Amino acid sequence: QVQLVESGGGLVQTGGSLRLSCAASGRTFSSYAMGWFRQAPGQEREFVSAITWSGGRKYYADSVKGRFTISRDNAKNTVYLQMNSLKPEDTAVYYCAAGSTLLPNLRNSYAYWGQGTQVTVSS
Repeated sequence: QVQLVESGGGLVQTGGSLRLSCAASGRTFSSYAMGWFRQAPGQEREFVSAITWSGGRKYYADSVKGRFTISRDNAKNTVYLQMNSLKPEDTAVYYCAAGSTLLPNLRNSYAYWGQGTQVTVSS
């Protein structure tokens, strides 16, 4: 069992930066791939980024490539999402998830989810 708690969301202006954190409980954190998804009002939850258990492979949605960076610290049971050059279309609730990376962009690859943190980018 893994419990996930996101933090770091907030209100930022266009072009600004935020760093999201996702703290995991459980001794098996390092065995899971971790993903970030987001959901805007009235929209489907969409893939943002993922990282393998070792951190050796990282995946990004085209919409965030070059602006967002995912990383993890297995010693701290934490995964991060550094978000730079934020745009109003990045406004959403951001969720972290733990699971396999067989298909890292699919929600069904993830067994555990956090409750989300709101990111709002003003124009």
